[in-house]
Amino acid sequence: MAEKSFKKEVQKLRMPAGETFSGEGILAVTKALLQSGVSYVAGYQGAPISHLMDVLSDANEILEALGVHFESSASEATAAATLAASVNYPLRGAVTFKATVGTNVASDALANLASGGVTGGALVIVGEDYGEGSSIMQERSHAFAMKSQMWLLDPRPNLPSIVDAVEKGFALSEASNTPVMLQLRIRACHVHGRFTTKPNIRPAFTLKDAIEHPVRDVGRIVLPPASFVHEHEKVEKRWPAAVEFIRRHQLNETFGEDSRHDVGIIVQGGLYNTMVRSLALLGLADVDGRTDLPIYVMNVAYPTIDAEVREFCAGKRAVLMVEEGQPEFIEQSLNTILRQADLQTRVHGKDYLPRAGDYTPNVIIKGLLKFLGRYLPELADASVLPEGVRATVASRRAVPVPVVTEKPADPVAVEAGHAVSDTPAVTPTVPPAAVATPAAPAALAPEVHPRPPSFCTGCPERPIFTAMKLVERELGAHHVSCDIGCHLFSILPPFNIGATTMGYGLGWAGSAAFNTAETDRRTISFMGDGGFWHNGLTSGVGNAVFNRSDNVLVIVDNGYSAATGGQDILSSKAENRIRSTRNPIEKAVRGVGVKWVRTMTNTYSVSRMRDVLREALTTKEKGPKVIVAQSECMLNKQRRVKPLMKQMIGEGKRVVRERFGVDPDTCTGDHSCIRLSGCPSLSIKENPDPLRQDPVATVMNSCVGCGLCGEVSHAAVLCPSFYRAELVSNAGWWERISKRLADRVIAALQRRVKAREVAYVA
Repeated sequence: MAEKSFKKEVQKLRMPAGETFSGEGILAVTKALLQSGVSYVAGYQGAPISHLMDVLSDANEILEALGVHFESSASEATAAATLAASVNYPLRGAVTFKATVGTNVASDALANLASGGVTGGALVIVGEDYGEGSSIMQERSHAFAMKSQMWLLDPRPNLPSIVDAVEKGFALSEASNTPVMLQLRIRACHVHGRFTTKPNIRPAFTLKDAIEHPVRDVGRIVLPPASFVHEHEKVEKRWPAAVEFIRRHQLNETFGEDSRHDVGIIVQGGLYNTMVRSLALLGLADVDGRTDLPIYVMNVAYPTIDAEVREFCAGKRAVLMVEEGQPEFIEQSLNTILRQADLQTRVHGKDYLPRAGDYTPNVIIKGLLKFLGRYLPELADASVLPEGVRATVASRRAVPVPVVTEKPADPVAVEAGHAVSDTPAVTPTVPPAAVATPAAPAALAPEVHPRPPSFCTGCPERPIFTAMKLVERELGAHHVSCDIGCHLFSILPPFNIGATTMGYGLGWAGSAAFNTAETDRRTISFMGDGGFWHNGLTSGVGNAVFNRSDNVLVIVDNGYSAATGGQDILSSKAENRIRSTRNPIEKAVRGVGVKWVRTMTNTYSVSRMRDVLREALTTKEKGPKVIVAQSECMLNKQRRVKPLMKQMIGEGKRVVRERFGVDPDTCTGDHSCIRLSGCPSLSIKENPDPLRQDPVATVMNSCVGCGLCGEVSHAAVLCPSFYRAELVSNAGWWERISKRLADRVIAALQRRVKAREVAYVA
């Protein structure tokens, strides 16, 4: 069960030629694949393009009708290796995953694929993001394109450009016998727009043809001496073929060629919209993209086309290279090209723009003001900015950099943040209204508590770490090796558990060194069910068996690849029409040699989780120990159950929902329940007892009835203040009568108590 369904939207993929397709970027990518005659598609889930896998899955019937095979790959390496089908056969194939962690995993397969080259078009669609919301380290796919000499497309984020990049990407791959990477930022994946459709193409050469007529070319296999030939072929044949194709089909674009100004901007295609928006706010472009400054748009980020760079820079004093991420690969390439051609155009980039982070309009505006302030000071007027933008830009700017109007500045001084000139300095105009918004008073800091990300309400993983904290009280702290997934939130308050994380499925591998007979103390490692099937079974469990580890692994089995959108995996309990599910993790673990295995089918039982963890850490039995902690992801459970309950209530059927609460008269105000569970539904409210000042715990309406709060209280021997209530919809006649009777009895008792209170006060 994926996070979002596209069953309705994918019907647009059936549209014939000549119609107007409207929708999201990921739908446009899928339509472009079908219009390109793709034969097979594979990939691994993961933001920011996880929805592309969901679109493909929901469109599987459409794909099958066209003879297109779709696979949900076990890992990014599996996905990349799938492209081997295009090495010997004229089959177009595409794979997709998240960069750069996905590209890291797929690196070996991509290197071998790029070395031997391809016959059919091979497209690798990678999602990339540099903002604070990115879930990965801030690295670049660009480095992998350069390392393996694969061509990297970075199209302008509008649907016609994205569709054209997919179609031309396959053609470029075939023209140069080289796999092509298509980079999409999250904005491009979810941008809305329209384009004119072309017909979907059934592959002329099918997978059936390849299977029944196998082809073998030893020269395409990466072994000496063929691998030596491959490297020469890349330089002498494939690169020139790619450059010729890129120039002939004008994949890169130039705007504002009739500008009278002798400076220009070079920008990655994926940043074009942000750049034009920034120029528009400065009054230097309009909403249709007409610009007062010449712009060279690199829809092909690699390779850099030397001749096009020379043509654009000729006669210009300076250009600003707007390149997201670091190192500044393109900026370095521009400097090399211009110096070799003896062109004196000055290249600016990371000296005026941040070396890292998301290039938002505010960030680019700030860099433009510095660049224009030096070369075209009459255009560096921040007063034209809207008031809100003006204030934000001013608040983020350092002391304005003095600029030169006639004489070039000393490069050393410029790099240090100062320019030297014999002429009066000119700075971009920043009006008094643009003063920075003052920061929150320091006195508020103790009162406004940080809100670190945490588990969802009712998450079955929370009680696992609650149980660990209870075991920690008894046995002391243990070294904990973390993994990628929802369970990684355990490193934050209130649990504060975990020392390192090395990658998806590498939780147990991350503690492999801590394997010595000199101590009886054991380490604890974590791994999700998604990471387990990704590569943890071999790199973690198999490795521990082979090396006779005596440590403990907890496999968090929530039934889905939950952190990437709730897609099904091998061990999911859900029925899946096109996938094989219900393959037990315990069976796989025992299959590679683990003898000590415990499966917990209800993680919400904190006392049982505590006991099994204690047993694993203290048993005299040697060898690797695995605990499979199994309960369904609450988000997916609610997505599945809530529509059914709503339907039953509408049909007049009896529906019972569990809720938990806190008796304010019993609660001591200790709040250990909150500290040990961290549930977002647990909060505090004023104490109803006028003789007590400590606020009492309370359960908010977001409660889903998982019962953890009560379990924590009893397992930790804290208090009896939690109670369970049943909310009944469409109750029967006896339940209604009982409820009325109970309400009357309780009301009578409350009146007696209230009367005694009044008499006492008097």
